[in-house]
Amino acid sequence: MLYYLFTWLDKAYDFPGAGVFQYISFRTAMSIIFSLLFTTIYGSRLIRFLRTQQVGETVRNLGLEGQMQKQGTPTMGGVIILLGILVPTLLFAKLSNVYVVLMIVTTVWMGAIGFVDDYIKVFKRDKEGLAGRFKILGQVVLAIIIGWTMYFHPNIVVRQQVTLPTTNTSPLEVHQKGNSYYFTQNLKSTRTNIPFFKNNELDYAKFLSFLGEGYEKYALVVFLAFVILIVTAVSNGANLTDGIDGLATGTSAIIGLTLAILAYVSGNTITADYLNIMYIPNSGELVVFAGAFTGACVGFLWYNSYPAQVFMGDTGSLAIGGIIAAFAIMIRKELLIPILCGVFLVEILSVSLQVSYFKYTKRRFGEGRRIFLMSPLHHHYQKKGYHEAKIVTRFWIIGVILAILTIVTLKLR
Repeated sequence: MLYYLFTWLDKAYDFPGAGVFQYISFRTAMSIIFSLLFTTIYGSRLIRFLRTQQVGETVRNLGLEGQMQKQGTPTMGGVIILLGILVPTLLFAKLSNVYVVLMIVTTVWMGAIGFVDDYIKVFKRDKEGLAGRFKILGQVVLAIIIGWTMYFHPNIVVRQQVTLPTTNTSPLEVHQKGNSYYFTQNLKSTRTNIPFFKNNELDYAKFLSFLGEGYEKYALVVFLAFVILIVTAVSNGANLTDGIDGLATGTSAIIGLTLAILAYVSGNTITADYLNIMYIPNSGELVVFAGAFTGACVGFLWYNSYPAQVFMGDTGSLAIGGIIAAFAIMIRKELLIPILCGVFLVEILSVSLQVSYFKYTKRRFGEGRRIFLMSPLHHHYQKKGYHEAKIVTRFWIIGVILAILTIVTLKLR
């Protein structure tokens, strides 16, 4: 909103300083600052409100050190994160940008699913919360909306090199390499960035090349399948990671900052050309959203770090996972998620391996056996006697290393 207000003031009245709102870097900085201040100032008020409403966490005794001390700690604090993301985005981002609109929809959608789950747990006294099939259904529907919009919306394009002669096309830009020339145009595409492939790109349509001529028209099926897999996996991975104070919040802040960098280089034609990655027109506006996301996570960490004064609940964790997945898909870096979100990946794999091995050994030997002392993985280390603050700090360090590796892949050939 403020972007449009100051743009109008700049054009209509030449208002001093109003033109600075044209710069993404300025609006991103304002988004981060506003989000941090909003979450830290209003976070304490929301925590007091949750306490008065007796919105406390019900803790099952799993034999973990210090676990029962968390009984009654306010939950559903993810509302703080949601507001810390949405309010700065509405104030500083271009609301006409289709990428920003999709991210707002994702935030509200996943936040609503998590809120319903928490509401059932807290107020209906049902420890199971929202049935798993309804959570998955909500995630799948959102993924379809994202994938469908990206595939068909006319403003979602990538700039690609074309070999058509000048008489048959209207090139957006003409480039010269040595003595040769080539053209680039904004085109609809199912390509995405991935290291070690030709031109650092992979076309989802290629998975159907075995169908023969005309296989490209079925690319939507493969693209939607990947989007659904990524959205459900990352959102559930973030949900599982939110098991000890500050783990999911701090890890998500690191991921959010990395995504902001990736969005900036993808939305800037000069840096995209230098790094030999896709230039995605209009995607640079997502940096403002990423700034709000990172600021909200860091601001919430003020209250969620050990010992936590509030838990985000599924309201926050499902939303965080959905946001990260959707964001990566929009800047076409979703195939880097196994690296960037390696902490989430390890957490969800630890649960899958534990459950699968337990069922297999019970069927094979008559008694269930375990790979880990407890899953998700962070509970395994708690069982081994590590203090949860140390576990969180080390997971953050791993998250930073993974973030650096993700950025490094931009130059890998």
